Amino acid sequence: MRESTIARNYAETLVELATRAEDLSGWGAMIGDVAAAIEGNDRLRHFLESPRVSADDKNAILARAFQDRFPRLFVRFLQAVIRHRRQSLIPQISIEYDTLVDEMSGRVHAMVTVAREPDDDARREIAERLSAVLDKAVVPHFTVKPEILGGVVVRVGDTVMDGSLRRRLARLRGQMLGAAGR
Repeated sequence: MRESTIARNYAETLVELATRAEDLSGWGAMIGDVAAAIEGNDRLRHFLESPRVSADDKNAILARAFQDRFPRLFVRFLQAVIRHRRQSLIPQISIEYDTLVDEMSGRVHAMVTVAREPDDDARREIAERLSAVLDKAVVPHFTVKPEILGGVVVRVGDTVMDGSLRRRLARLRGQMLGAAGR
């Protein structure tokens, strides 16, 4: 089984536990914090991935470290991940968790490339138009690239909508060159 499929299975379990606890955002923040700690702390990552430390020892340390910070059921989830030797997947589980919660909420993330930094009104208008086009709540993530000259380029998953001035000019140039060759 591929790691992404395994991570998604764990994330589905975590979503179920969070739903029962009626705290999807809180549990998302907790798994996100654990994932960030693992990615940002080499010592922690090496400890969790070390075959020299038994899963029982890792789980005992985890229980002591998190007993006052996280719900018992969340700690038990982490311990199950470690017991099954999947601790290296915790960052991917966090990503999959967020994706599942977004899907449940009818929300999608869009990578929006613009030529210059948009003001708040432009950001809001882009989000509203994308939400209307996609018929879902859109969370835009903006990137500024002056080389597109103007307009916007939007990527949602594998779909790219290129409304850049650069692309329009290239298409116009192609049409003009095509007409000149006749």
